[in-house]
Amino acid sequence: MVPSKRVYLLLVLGIAIAPILYLFLSIKVTIAIIVLFNAIILGLMVADGLQVRRSRVQITRELPSRLSIGRDNPVMLKVTSPNTNALIEICDYYPTGFGISAPTHRAIIPSNTTQELTYTVNPKQRGEFPWGNIQVRQLGIWGLAWDDWQIPQSLPVKVYPDLVGLRSLTIRLTLQSSGSMRQSRKTGIGTEFAELRNYRTGDDLRFIDWKATARRVGAYGNATPLVRVLEPEQEQTLLILLDRGRLMTAKVQNLQRFDWGLNATLSLALAGLHRGDRVGVGVFDRQMHTWIPPERGQHHLNQLIDRLTPIQPVLFESDYLGAVTNVLQRQTRRALVVVITDLVDVTASMELLAALSKLAPRYLPFCVALRDPQVDHLAHTFTDNVTDAYARAVALDLLMQRQVAFAQLKQKGVLVLDAPANQIADRVVEQYLQLKARNQL
Repeated sequence: MVPSKRVYLLLVLGIAIAPILYLFLSIKVTIAIIVLFNAIILGLMVADGLQVRRSRVQITRELPSRLSIGRDNPVMLKVTSPNTNALIEICDYYPTGFGISAPTHRAIIPSNTTQELTYTVNPKQRGEFPWGNIQVRQLGIWGLAWDDWQIPQSLPVKVYPDLVGLRSLTIRLTLQSSGSMRQSRKTGIGTEFAELRNYRTGDDLRFIDWKATARRVGAYGNATPLVRVLEPEQEQTLLILLDRGRLMTAKVQNLQRFDWGLNATLSLALAGLHRGDRVGVGVFDRQMHTWIPPERGQHHLNQLIDRLTPIQPVLFESDYLGAVTNVLQRQTRRALVVVITDLVDVTASMELLAALSKLAPRYLPFCVALRDPQVDHLAHTFTDNVTDAYARAVALDLLMQRQVAFAQLKQKGVLVLDAPANQIADRVVEQYLQLKARNQL
């Protein structure tokens, strides 16, 4: 039980009127009146607090079974008031380190109603975390006392990679496949036969199917030529190598680079599975830490999420040559090999350059680098401050060295994507879909 502000104000009022009473009464009578007044106030406060206990609100918490890292995950508190209007204050003991939209909640709940209070939490790390009880304060009818108690709602919660982003990507890919966002197919794009259709102005004459046209003329007397529509080849192999070494431990916009890379890995895997490819994933540092062989189907995505979620980055130097050699031993057929990592400069990345060069031309190597957007901001912000000018010079030098390293990769037949870490998932999926549309693999 906690006294309200009204109690303190009444007690201060009693002290304030004591000098006035002393002008007309003796000091003993004045003291007796003030003590009696205070006792009545405190008695009413206790009675008010006891009344609240007989009409406490009921609260339940609802939250997603799997939270997404770096996203605002909704949490709902359902508050039911039994028979009286209730003024309440709620503090939910969420896990330490989570970003939160509202640490406390204050609301008036009408009698015999249920009200939903919603806020969001933003986890910054993956793993399992303890979620505590709900602390509640409810004001008495007379406004003299807060009844303070806890509602047992403790439970463990698991934080996964960006599942919200995966759901959005699933919807987008489905719309593209169903035709709502699909561009019209062009003849001759791809290698797999899709259908025959009537010749249209502008179609490539090389794709006219003369045999089918002749049969059509013989059967129906219709001399309109038929053209072959080709689609990109399906059931190819996509291998994703995710670096979990020292460079991936750095934080970019409150998340480790590895977390951004893991989100990109799962997004790319989802796109590959949706396009019918076999998708395999390897996570490496100075050795191959985890290897998930290429498979197809939605069940494989669930397996990838479960296997990759517990993995954390380590302060080891990554062995790119060892990772690529491991892939060459496991995968003999041509495949798109995507290495998700980061580059510092040409000298520090010589091993990465040698490893990716080893993949070409038998495989199609694709280097994805997670750039820190803060470096871009520093490099493109003009300043008169000497300290900031030095920081800008360093940022410009870093960007220049990255460009030199990427130029060397491109010369050796390696595809390159260098994008801000917080945009990498969408960018790598877009690049992959373009590769599939151009039948580059």
